[in-house]
Amino acid sequence: MHPPPCIFSFFSGSGLLDLGFESIGFNVAYVNEIFPPFMQAYRYSRHCMNLPLPEYGYCEGEEADVTRLVGGEPAFRLRELMQDARKHHDIVGFIAGPPCPDFSIGGKNRGGEGDKGQLSASYIELICQQQPDFFLFENVKGLWRTKKHKAFYGQLKHQLADSGYVFAERLINAIEYGVPQDRDRIILIGLRKNLVKNLGISLEEKSPMLAESLFPWQSQVLYPKSEIFSHPWPERTAFADDGFVPCPDGIPQDLTVEFWFQKNDVLNHPNAKHYFTPKAGIKRFGSVDEGDDSKKSFKRLHRWRYSPTACYGNNEVHLHPYKVRRLSVAETLAIQSLPKEFALPAKMTLTNMFKTVGNGVPYLAAQGIAKTILQFLYH
Repeated sequence: MHPPPCIFSFFSGSGLLDLGFESIGFNVAYVNEIFPPFMQAYRYSRHCMNLPLPEYGYCEGEEADVTRLVGGEPAFRLRELMQDARKHHDIVGFIAGPPCPDFSIGGKNRGGEGDKGQLSASYIELICQQQPDFFLFENVKGLWRTKKHKAFYGQLKHQLADSGYVFAERLINAIEYGVPQDRDRIILIGLRKNLVKNLGISLEEKSPMLAESLFPWQSQVLYPKSEIFSHPWPERTAFADDGFVPCPDGIPQDLTVEFWFQKNDVLNHPNAKHYFTPKAGIKRFGSVDEGDDSKKSFKRLHRWRYSPTACYGNNEVHLHPYKVRRLSVAETLAIQSLPKEFALPAKMTLTNMFKTVGNGVPYLAAQGIAKTILQFLYH
């Protein structure tokens, strides 16, 4: 039996990505989050789920500024923790999904020059400096979309290749892993060349990309993209407050919003009453058909379909399928496929609650990626 790999987590938010890795045996030893409300939520949710404290504790506030971790005293402290981790663990990895509004289609589009884009560059610099055995980098597919973003992303990969890493890369959709949500994300996994060679895998000299046949991406895919969207999903149903709509035949019911609302008992969840109520009238809330998610805002989910990407900032308003209101935090946690024991602190602001949920990597997708990495390391 192999000792579980040790994880250093950056841009940890409220810990959705970490939880997926931890649930299958990774040891999350170090947690880094600069924004205090997210870190409080991380601690609170772990308390709710009776999970142990990270071995090296929580790095938060100014100390957690990743741009500072690449130089001076903070970098030295991190190096010491890495050295200690290596004494007790065969494999040490970094995981992160740096903030992405500078690359997202609906965001500022400033790319690598934006403040948030710079955080991706700092994370890559940190990897090159600290040399973990493997790393995970999660980001929006906007990184592939425009010439400018592609060039920036290519530069980051070039830097990593020069530092001795080879890669496996894939555009995943959370729905493939059983998440009731259509959410595309780029996943870049880097592995030290020496580690891969020690696994008995021969590498191509010319390319830092691992051959597709070598990395078991498909092993954890439950619902292939090529098939899932061709099911007879219901389109739209006239909205009726608390109306009944039977589940249609021929769809995977466990990928529907309603299945997860029931599974997580969202009406009795600690965050059931946490939702925005409009300042002026709710007339508009009743005028959108169930399943009409065609507009940028005021998307109404369909109970017997998966959700559009869980994104609740920048005027993105997602409406409950059959109630005259917006989604609650409990419902968004279910859409992110979290265990029902996971909860956010009641004193957190609604804006921060929805932001941290929307920013997180869906739990089942995180779990699937973690299993894929384990399978590669211990094949």
